Amino acid sequence: MPPSALDRLASLHIEYPMLFEVHNAAAERTSHCGVLEFIAEEGMIYMPYWMMQNLLLTEGDMVFIKNANLPKGTYVKLQPHTTDFLDISNPKAILEKTLRNYSCLTTGDSIMVAYNNKKYYIDIVETKPSNAISIIETDCEVDFAPPLDYKEPERPKAAVPPSTAPTAEEAAEEEPKFIPFTGPGRRLDGKAPKDKDVSASSPAKRQANATNSVQPSTASTSQSSSSRKTTGKLVFGPGGNRTSKETEKVPEKEPKEDPKKDEPKFSAFTGRKYSLKG
Repeated sequence: MPPSALDRLASLHIEYPMLFEVHNAAAERTSHCGVLEFIAEEGMIYMPYWMMQNLLLTEGDMVFIKNANLPKGTYVKLQPHTTDFLDISNPKAILEKTLRNYSCLTTGDSIMVAYNNKKYYIDIVETKPSNAISIIETDCEVDFAPPLDYKEPERPKAAVPPSTAPTAEEAAEEEPKFIPFTGPGRRLDGKAPKDKDVSASSPAKRQANATNSVQPSTASTSQSSSSRKTTGKLVFGPGGNRTSKETEKVPEKEPKEDPKKDEPKFSAFTGRKYSLKG
């Protein structure tokens, strides 16, 4: 700043250290800074290039400067522009050394950290207790936000092994359907059933045969009932109330010769008779 600015400030009895608010009315940008020396030419000030970028200034632009009293900072949050800053061996020490060259910080500004012939730019994301703070002789908590170009590594998707267990649809298809009356038929008189081929056939065939025989003719029903009555067995059903005369009309089948009749039968008391009188 020019020497005339120092004379004017000394007469105002301002607080030290001297801090200033710099305002660019054309771009509506505001920042804060300190002063290094009062040796500039009258009507001119010199500021770092990174600060001109924050205020969107070019050489020869008009700015307004006024004295400011800033509170001491307690918290600041920084965000590097690139992840290269995190690759530094000890970024905390480098940052502490760099911040010693700054007297104040303003939310929204960007500062430059020079290290190992490389420039690292860092944004001021948040400051407490106000948007502009003084960092001279103060203990300030520093927090870091992820860099602007940081991308979270994609987690590898776990390969799902093919399931060997059958699905619900396959299990439903393989499950056998219930078909009633699938067992072989038995007669009450102990004789072998006539429909052996039907009982030995598949359930589908038995079901088809059962469907075809749902509505038998009246003649076949009467014949079957009469044939059942010829065997001399008790019949339950509509034909049970018929008179015995109808049953006599039906010719009885000649019983087959039983081979057991040829065998001699045991007969009791076959010996001679004797009288007690003598």
